[in-house]
Amino acid sequence: MSKTSMSIRLDSEVKEQAQQVFNSLGMDMTTAINIFLRQAIQYQGLPFDVRLDESRKLMEVLGDLDQNRNMSQSL
Repeated sequence: MSKTSMSIRLDSEVKEQAQQVFNSLGMDMTTAINIFLRQAIQYQGLPFDVRLDESRKLMEVLGDLDQNRNMSQSL
């Protein structure tokens, strides 16, 4: 299998913290990213749940109720 390079931009603090986590797991950043990408291929999407913050969703619903938006008509 041929190899290729990839360049990404990320917050330096995020990079440092991630490297510490991966080092404690006995792997480097390249190995961790390869695992992530292979899992994304296997799952055909992100290999973890991506959700909106539940409290934010609740606040949106409460705002809709307050403004009478997204309400079904009375019978």
